Amino acid sequence: MANHKSALKRIRSNEAKRLRNRYQHKTTRNAIRRLKSTENKEEALKSLPEVISMVDKLAKKNIIHDNKAANLKSQLTKYVAAL
Repeated sequence: MANHKSALKRIRSNEAKRLRNRYQHKTTRNAIRRLKSTENKEEALKSLPEVISMVDKLAKKNIIHDNKAANLKSQLTKYVAAL
């Protein structure tokens, strides 16, 4: 167990950040899954910018790697264009 007040605070803040990151990552993954499962091109075109924005935010906060974000965005754009 931690002995310093600052270490105890760090444990609390790390847990809060971990839960927030997990929530944002899971929400984005679900949005990607919904986009990939849609068959309607208009719907997909409407939700694509929102999903790309979510992916960019994850990359900006280092929840996912920048290259992974770029690959996801490319993959989703290709999918929507092929509809």
